[in-house]
Amino acid sequence: MRLLQEFKAFAVKGNMVDMAVGIIIGAAFGKIVSSLVGDVIMPPLGMLIGGVDFSDLAITLKAAEGDKPAVLLAYGKFIQTIIDFIIVAFAIFIGVKAINQLQRKEAAQPSVPPAPTPDQELLTEIRDLLRAQQNR
Repeated sequence: MRLLQEFKAFAVKGNMVDMAVGIIIGAAFGKIVSSLVGDVIMPPLGMLIGGVDFSDLAITLKAAEGDKPAVLLAYGKFIQTIIDFIIVAFAIFIGVKAINQLQRKEAAQPSVPPAPTPDQELLTEIRDLLRAQQNR
């Protein structure tokens, strides 16, 4: 029974939930970036370099024989993956940079100390009265 309670405490911790949400959003963001690269960026880039589709670039190491498919060194897919990574890394860099700027702006703003509570005001008055009696 104790093991179940420990697992429950572990699973519902704020950090664990935050991490799960981050992973889910990260996976969705990865799909968006893949679509951006594959559907928006690569077609014009391929057109600029002569209609080359990076994902089709490959070197045939062994030709197809009968039912056996050809053995390919698909370096175009590797290039595509590198481009995906660069775009994702740049997007994360921009996001982190924006968050850091917001945090710096918040830190630069002077914070106004909260007004003293009635208890604190009373204690201040008592302290002042005691000091006044000691100085007589």
